[in-house]
Amino acid sequence: MRFAIPAAVLLLGCAVAGQEPAEKPDEVSFFADVQPLLRAACAGCHQAAKAEGDVVLVGHGAIVSEGQDRDALVVPGDPDASLLIQVVSGEDGEDPAMPEDGDPLTASEVAVLRQWIAEGAIDDSPASATAAYTVDRPPVYERAPVVTSLAFSPDGEALAVSGYHEVLLHSADGGEILGRLVGQAERIESVSFSPDGRSLAVAGGAPGRFGELQLWNVAKQQLRHSVTATNDSLFGVSWSPDGKLVAFGATDTASRAVVAAPRAEVLYQSAHDDWVLDTVFSVDGSHLVTVSRDRSMKLILVAAQQFIDNITSITPGALRGGLMTVDRHPSRDELVVGGADGEPSLFRMYREKDRKIGDDYNRIRRFERMDGRVTAVEFDRAGARVVAGSSHLSAGQVRMYSVEDGQTLWTRELAGGVYTCAFRPDGAVVAAAGFGGVVHLLDAATGEVQSKFSAVPLRRVRTVNAADATLRAPATGEDGS
Repeated sequence: MRFAIPAAVLLLGCAVAGQEPAEKPDEVSFFADVQPLLRAACAGCHQAAKAEGDVVLVGHGAIVSEGQDRDALVVPGDPDASLLIQVVSGEDGEDPAMPEDGDPLTASEVAVLRQWIAEGAIDDSPASATAAYTVDRPPVYERAPVVTSLAFSPDGEALAVSGYHEVLLHSADGGEILGRLVGQAERIESVSFSPDGRSLAVAGGAPGRFGELQLWNVAKQQLRHSVTATNDSLFGVSWSPDGKLVAFGATDTASRAVVAAPRAEVLYQSAHDDWVLDTVFSVDGSHLVTVSRDRSMKLILVAAQQFIDNITSITPGALRGGLMTVDRHPSRDELVVGGADGEPSLFRMYREKDRKIGDDYNRIRRFERMDGRVTAVEFDRAGARVVAGSSHLSAGQVRMYSVEDGQTLWTRELAGGVYTCAFRPDGAVVAAAGFGGVVHLLDAATGEVQSKFSAVPLRRVRTVNAADATLRAPATGEDGS
């Protein structure tokens, strides 16, 4: 993935190739030019969560700091003495040493780094972007953040919960935090365990700056791979049934799939006209289904990277809003999908007769409409029930449906929008969370709340109250406030 280089900087690239620039290029910004370049090319192996060779290339302090046990990575004012320039440039016609597993930097990209160092390697990052979180220095919370994604491990012993700059591994009952997977992505949009439970895929990023896919070793709580893509957050991560591929959507209207190990992009498809918000593979892994804000659900042949079909109707007005979430039946190529119209629906994945204008043949049934937007849907492991979550103004719903006849089994109202829900593998419990930052564990048979807990550890704050001035943690009621 390459970032666009400003025209002024391209002039310097010409000079590297032996041509004199027509005028002095603009000063290079660490925050706007250098950090995005290093993040795209190098952060997969050189970030706090995965510092190969004890080198971190995320954050100015890590790159320019003194006293590191190695040659100076960056010598302000002297590009030729800087190890960073040496390893990305190559010598005597040989290929550059870095990036080890990616394409070499272009002459223009190397020129950006050289100019920044020559100008003094100045840090112009805004204060809001300078925090560097690690497992030893995790985020500190006074209020719980919005929870965008939940996933139970296949053995049902852990629950992955999205946080800020991290994914928290809770025990399945919420009684204990088992681990904190702290990465560079500020916003976590989607989490998913691999079929064998050994890996966790995380999609997110920093809105307006970069998107990141993280692949974690769950047992060791170590980052295996980090893949950056686009200049905005990534969404809707999913695993192929064999656990070899990981797919995700993006704001650039494209869906992608990468090989889990070693990482390599094997699918890029931009058939949509708007953000791709969720993905899921077919039962045999041969096809990928994607949903988008453009009101469509599309079928892609993975091996050929080929758009095959619009699963939803193409008739104008057939869909009354963008689609946000999709899941596949555990043993059949049938899909449950939800979105802005508030009406979850069941679709067959493959068309069995020729399309006709005005038809909606692939739709099997509509489920009872929910309040607001449907933000999450999931089949239970047996494929007999579907749970869905929705958000409307300051309220949310969790609803259980029967797949066989489409009947509503129960509805649970929660204060604060519900943005994610997940079945425990045994099908007895549903976890739901959203705007309030509180995870609710619901009885899957009745919808009754069994327990609830804060998605993140909360720092105690001092409150001043005429009746009771005490130290306390913020209350974690139904709205998390």
